[in-house]
Amino acid sequence: MAQLRFKALELANNRPRIRVDVQGKISDFFRQDVFGLKEMQAILSPEAFKKIKQAIDEGSKVDAETADAVASAAKTWALGKGATHFTHWFQPLTGSTAEKHDTFFDAMTGMERFKGSALVQQEPDASSFPSGGIRSTFEARGYTAWDPSSPMFIYGVTLCIPTVFVSYNGEALDNKAPLLKAVEAVDKAATQVCQMFDRKVTRVKASLGCEQEYFVIDKALYASRPDLVMAGRTVFGHNPARGQQLDDHYFGSIPPRIYDFMKEFEIEALKLGIPVSTRHNEVAPSQFEVAPLFEDINVASDHNQLLMDIMSKVAERHSLKVLFHEKPFAGLNGTGKHNNWSLITDTGVNLFQPSTSARENLLFLIFFVNTIKAVYEHADLLRGSVASAGNDHRLGANEAPPAIMSVFIGSQLTAVLDELEKKGNIKVEKGDNMYMKLGIDKIPSIIQDNTDRNRTSPFAFTGNKFEFRAVGGSENSASSMTVLNLIVADQLTQFYDAVQKEMKKGAEKRMAIVSILRKYIKESKAIRFEGDGYSDGWKNEAEKRGLSNISDTPRALDAYLSKKSREIFVKHQVLTDRELEARNEIRWESYIMKIQIESRVMGDLALNHIVPTAIAYQNKLIENANGLKGLNINNKEVVKTIETISGYIETLKREVYNMTEERKRLNKLTDSREKAIGYCDDVKGKYFDKIRYAVDKLELMVDDEDWPLVKYREMLFLR
Repeated sequence: MAQLRFKALELANNRPRIRVDVQGKISDFFRQDVFGLKEMQAILSPEAFKKIKQAIDEGSKVDAETADAVASAAKTWALGKGATHFTHWFQPLTGSTAEKHDTFFDAMTGMERFKGSALVQQEPDASSFPSGGIRSTFEARGYTAWDPSSPMFIYGVTLCIPTVFVSYNGEALDNKAPLLKAVEAVDKAATQVCQMFDRKVTRVKASLGCEQEYFVIDKALYASRPDLVMAGRTVFGHNPARGQQLDDHYFGSIPPRIYDFMKEFEIEALKLGIPVSTRHNEVAPSQFEVAPLFEDINVASDHNQLLMDIMSKVAERHSLKVLFHEKPFAGLNGTGKHNNWSLITDTGVNLFQPSTSARENLLFLIFFVNTIKAVYEHADLLRGSVASAGNDHRLGANEAPPAIMSVFIGSQLTAVLDELEKKGNIKVEKGDNMYMKLGIDKIPSIIQDNTDRNRTSPFAFTGNKFEFRAVGGSENSASSMTVLNLIVADQLTQFYDAVQKEMKKGAEKRMAIVSILRKYIKESKAIRFEGDGYSDGWKNEAEKRGLSNISDTPRALDAYLSKKSREIFVKHQVLTDRELEARNEIRWESYIMKIQIESRVMGDLALNHIVPTAIAYQNKLIENANGLKGLNINNKEVVKTIETISGYIETLKREVYNMTEERKRLNKLTDSREKAIGYCDDVKGKYFDKIRYAVDKLELMVDDEDWPLVKYREMLFLR
């Protein structure tokens, strides 16, 4: 194994650089592999184009004739691009995307064919995808159905058609279908509120920008670490003397090999219409970030899934490996997916954008306060939406926010809400002091960029949007965005009904709005926190405020099945009771399997790699000690080292054996939640840290030339 390590290092250190140059302007190739509205309009008849645009903009159904026209146009366009196959591209509950490729070529006619029926619907085998008990293993039928709101694209030589994935009986088996329903719910609720001020508003779109963090290491170093290959993270590895403490990697000069890799995956992403705009080094060595511009939330979510796939495939061409796991290296920053979310009307108004307009600022405060209230009311559900085995390692560590849900709004907006709560007035400083009555005379200006940034906050207002920072780097954003849009939709619905009730009693509209906002501000005040989320003081304060601090996934998932959560999912027709229960079964089972894999990897590496290496080194020391006896030289330090190594070896053997026995006991359990909690508490909680501590101590004691695993200092400083 040590030989494998040094061969991998030699290979990694002698990689040739694969230079990548952008040919021409980005505008020359942006979206060149996307079959969007522009491409449809150029090929479809005006009548067919009008219908498909209505389907995209308004969610109306696509009739068979229009589907045939779109299919024919898509086939012509795709064949002209060199495509040979088509696929329904969907997002099952496995954590990745899925696709089954079918050829355009029809052997019976000797021609390429593509009917509307094939565009609209396909039938993948649903029995092999997670269903949480909705489907039995012998019940294979499931359907993928075209989502016209997300454009088709060519990936390689395949026309990819974004779709939803449902069971034979119509239950959602993917991440996209619930997101589309939640987005529809927030559109309906937000539009209703906006029309109290502007009847021209007919739609409100949820917007999303996903900042994606990731690590990159050499492919050979990755392949020489069984834990990375099997579990996606290093279960062992002592921190190097130099990690991220100097902060010298952050925003530093991008290493040449990584720079070439970035350029190539950005080119491929831009061809597919993914508007990547920012690249930079992150804080930890070998950690980086890519960020796109904002898009409609459904498209942005699809694009993030596609981007991760592009990055992984391009990395292979550069002999690199991209790591999206939330905590691939202990003691270093974790990997998040910062979801920047806002709501935008079809008249072009960002509802989270402060303005100089009195009416727009009242509208801003409505959506601002209602979002905070929604997070307060459903904090546990929002926490559950980002729960995963990987994210449990990250939340609360280094740059990641804690597991306690809170909202950061900054000092100026805090003052605005405090003043409104107490007096119905607002005091804003902009040049001269201004003091105006809110909702009676006019609304004072609230200046954009009125907040600092708080990296320890899981949900922060950042000027004209909210940033949900707790989402894990490997996770599908659709899950957390479904919850966020759903809870805001429900809160806005309650707000609208409350205003209408007050107005029916005779209250003037603005006075009714202000009165309800003051009530909401007071009720949700506990969720607002402006300080250091890492501090022990915040944990104590959060407990006093009644905020939950759920640190593990098995228990965090309980929020999905609470009475409150069930009611809003069913009320807005996002998920049924049965679907909610099934999804929790899937999540618990996924957690169990991931901890099982990690425990098996730990046991294998400890017993089959670390212990033999440590024993061989111990025997070498014993031989040296015996030689020292003949020379009558003091060998107390050598003996002490031997005893210490022996102690760690025995610890490893004992703890791995105990962990195996505990795993056998837990595997007999039939209740998924109980089993997941057992793996969390009695396997991960009791043994992972003990086993790792012993191995990492041995790494410091065994001769470097004998150590079998590539070390952190060798993986993380790729240049």
